[in-house]
Amino acid sequence: MTSAVARPKRMPSSRLGRADRSPIALWFWEIDRVLLLLVLILMAIGLIGVAAASPTAAARYSQGDTVIAPLHYFWRQAIFVGFGLPAMLVVSTMPTVMARRLALFGAAFFSVLLVAVPLIGSSANGAQRWIGTGIIEVQPSEFLKPFYVVSLAWLLSLRAQDKTLPVVPLSGLLTAIIVVFLMKQPDFGQTIIFCTMWLALLLLAGVSARAIGALLGFGAVGIAAAYLFYPVATQRINNFLGICQDIHQKCDTYQTDSAHATIIAGGLFGTGPSAGKMKFKLPEGHTDYIYSVIGEEFGLIVCMLIAALFLAIVVRVFLRLLDEEDHFKLLAAAGLTTQLGFQALINIAVNTGIAPSKGMTLPFISYGGSSMIALCAGFGLLLVFTRRNPYLTRSPYVVKWNKR
Repeated sequence: MTSAVARPKRMPSSRLGRADRSPIALWFWEIDRVLLLLVLILMAIGLIGVAAASPTAAARYSQGDTVIAPLHYFWRQAIFVGFGLPAMLVVSTMPTVMARRLALFGAAFFSVLLVAVPLIGSSANGAQRWIGTGIIEVQPSEFLKPFYVVSLAWLLSLRAQDKTLPVVPLSGLLTAIIVVFLMKQPDFGQTIIFCTMWLALLLLAGVSARAIGALLGFGAVGIAAAYLFYPVATQRINNFLGICQDIHQKCDTYQTDSAHATIIAGGLFGTGPSAGKMKFKLPEGHTDYIYSVIGEEFGLIVCMLIAALFLAIVVRVFLRLLDEEDHFKLLAAAGLTTQLGFQALINIAVNTGIAPSKGMTLPFISYGGSSMIALCAGFGLLLVFTRRNPYLTRSPYVVKWNKR
């Protein structure tokens, strides 16, 4: 009688292993997990920063019978992150074609809202930038930024297929329309962001050096005209340069002086959580000047760490794009990274006194619902355009299957 030989059972492949072909596993191996980790660290730092700055905003906006809890803005920011993070992950799972369609629809929709802001928008701190009332207020320009970048990348990518298409003048016309409505709000900082993104995409799209030089010259003329005829730009630049209309009066540099005093008050290692005192003299410490609040309570070392994180994201994306062959994905990912990095650079420059005040938030760190959710959607698009098939080996010259 033949004895039965027990055969070893085949162990199932581990979840999210390379042998797993489920949609979640493929998404996990295709996305840049380092980029995802970097942005999660920024969001965590942002929650800590908003918790540190929330008491200052609560004290500032508490009036009469309206008393705001010290951590009111922290809990609201946690809710914004709770909406933004899932949105980022959902967007990052989209195929490239679907992500492009989402961006085109989003650009059209929020462009209409931007045009409607002067008609039905609400005002705060002397600026009319929001639509909605109560707990739901949307800032169309924040959502428009990432969708505009991807739409512009798609438009300029058509130039690689047919150089006779007038995509460059058309992109300039679209940017000019957006700039006009941004200046009406007024929002000089966002205007600079949009113009910079357009110029960066033109450079990557291969526009001639003569045309770029002409655009730079036109930009210089535009800044000079804004200084001469745009009161918001005139006031902020004059305050930064110390030029006053009345030589017998002191220039209004309270915001920049307070930010500088706050950021250096903590030294290298900070005063410790909730131990900062200068932050209570700082206006908008939970939004525009949160970098200074973090500097006071957690030290300049943490400030340098935040700057290094933004730099790491920019370098990581551009290194990843060195072997990208899809012209649209190259332009879209580079444009989104330029938007993120340049906005962070402006905010840090303002907080350290290198640039005049512009009302620009620090991405993923400053308080704000529109800002957080829009940034998460934009970063989700960035994760889409930097995805890589784990079974392909790429080089600058050839793409071939990896048989390992």
